[in-house]
Amino acid sequence: MIKLTPSLLAADLMNLGGAVGMMGRDGLDQLHFDVMDAHFVPNLSFGPDFCRAIHRQHPDMKIDVHLMMDNPQNYLDEFAQYGASSITVHEEIGGDLAGMIGKIQSLGVRAGMSVKPGTGVETLLPYLDNLDLVLIMTVEPGFGGQKFMPEEVEKIRFLRRAGFRGDIAVDGGVSIQNAPLLAEAGATLLVMGTSYFRAEDPSLVARFVKDLNA
Repeated sequence: MIKLTPSLLAADLMNLGGAVGMMGRDGLDQLHFDVMDAHFVPNLSFGPDFCRAIHRQHPDMKIDVHLMMDNPQNYLDEFAQYGASSITVHEEIGGDLAGMIGKIQSLGVRAGMSVKPGTGVETLLPYLDNLDLVLIMTVEPGFGGQKFMPEEVEKIRFLRRAGFRGDIAVDGGVSIQNAPLLAEAGATLLVMGTSYFRAEDPSLVARFVKDLNA
């Protein structure tokens, strides 16, 4: 099943609460929560307290936390406690990635791993059996509104051929134009920022993605 998971990073920063409410009215039950540390990627974004605030006001909204950080292991407990439904770390940070996956799952949260465009998806093979989610970046992470890299779609197909049955999320330049291609390749979670929050009619975008399941 294909689901739309809007990236809050692209919403109106002066009305983030209203943006989450709009998602609910559009029948969307999961948002993408980008955490940037200005080290792993050249930008800063949201922290754990904002995750907690969303969870308190919208307890039925699933919060898909994407940790673009050098030291995500220091924040796993906090995000889990504050309402994250899934937590994704990057393969590129190295270290005890298997331990981080196990830690996330021990907290009762779905565990994901992501790769940037320059990282081969085969690096995820040692972890696939233990992952709930893989996030394929189709732009260089750090800023919204970038152009989709179609060559990254093959990574989705590789994962499905490798037998991965968990969720495959795609983030970066995702739109209604390339959504059918991504769905055909095997993606299940379409992360849209600009394409949803800055659309003329976001509800039409939500319906378009829902209709991909017909």
